[in-house]
Amino acid sequence: MNVILTRVPSTDQGTFGNFRMDDGTQFFSLELPWREDSNGISCIPPGVYQCKWILSPKHGECYQVTNVSYRDMIEIHSANFAGDASKGYISQLLGCIALGTSIGILNNQLAVLNSKGAIAAFETKQDKQDFTLTIR
Repeated sequence: MNVILTRVPSTDQGTFGNFRMDDGTQFFSLELPWREDSNGISCIPPGVYQCKWILSPKHGECYQVTNVSYRDMIEIHSANFAGDASKGYISQLLGCIALGTSIGILNNQLAVLNSKGAIAAFETKQDKQDFTLTIR
């Protein structure tokens, strides 16, 4: 299985995108804002990554995005916010990817909505099978 994450331009409220599976199933994605000099506090650099089903100490069973340069434990899990905390925005991510069924406003900030439902649907469709993630 292949998944393609196509991003829209990043803002201080996060990096949103379209997360499309081979069968046409789509979710909205959310990551931290892109920061060139981030020390790992940024969205994942564009590229091709292998994703594996793991038991995370923090998030339980979930997918891990492997071989992300200078980072570890990059996961796909539920969250609503990924803003730049240094600019006063809420963030529930530390470099991971969140999925949602739509994009909207929560607490006066852009967010992905129904993240737990989107993650559950994605994980059910994937059935714990590894996949290739292309980020562009």
